[in-house]
Amino acid sequence: MGVKIEVFRMMLYLSFPVTMFWISNQAEYFEEYIVKRKREIFPPDEKMHRKELEDFKERMRDRKERRLLKRMALEEAEKD
Repeated sequence: MGVKIEVFRMMLYLSFPVTMFWISNQAEYFEEYIVKRKREIFPPDEKMHRKELEDFKERMRDRKERRLLKRMALEEAEKD
């Protein structure tokens, strides 16, 4: 009797997480809940928004490059 109960408990302990994993990874569930929710939170990019982001990145690159050039010029001046 004790072995049968232990086997039942072990099957219950193992089947619950496996079943939940299987249910949550169904394509319909994923599409319905996860993808729709993500699209609500993070809507697809608009062209104007993307352009602003690209412009910001370019300004940051230019600023970094100017800082590096200035630092290199100072180091070169110190060597002379």
